[in-house]
Amino acid sequence: MLRARVESDVAVLHEELYGDVETRAGADSRAWRPVPVESGQSPYRVEGPVEDAAVFSVVERAGGELVGEAVVWGIDQHNRVAHLGLALRPAFRGRGLGADAVRVMCRYGFEVRGLQRLQVETLARNAAMIAAAERSGFVREGVLRRSAWVLGRFEDEAVLGLLAAEWSGGRG
Repeated sequence: MLRARVESDVAVLHEELYGDVETRAGADSRAWRPVPVESGQSPYRVEGPVEDAAVFSVVERAGGELVGEAVVWGIDQHNRVAHLGLALRPAFRGRGLGADAVRVMCRYGFEVRGLQRLQVETLARNAAMIAAAERSGFVREGVLRRSAWVLGRFEDEAVLGLLAAEWSGGRG
């Protein structure tokens, strides 16, 4: 389940997701740098709404425990396209929660925002994200060879896309 990010999420997400340098470095196109949560500059900080992104916290349905973060970013209302991002806390990985979060982000993008295309770019070695996207109907469209600089080496990125006309509304 997705909900708005709240202040109490920030320290947990910062410690477990941003503090995991190897995973974070592969998930962000910007270079990792040490940022204390107290600085107010955490990438997980709570901000007001913006037109080109929708930031969510992922929580378990039963109990509402914080699982991770999800973001629909780069929203381009003119072309009606956006990108999806997802990061789960280590203790919650491998349970199928990523695919659920991707489906909810698709519903948000297609039904709420009226987008016609959603896209995922992830490291080609990120089997979990690729599987979550494919379970939601995304199609592999290509590989961006050596396009990501991750901890001292270039890596390939996989590109997956889903069109509104292809989306099953989460029923597939």
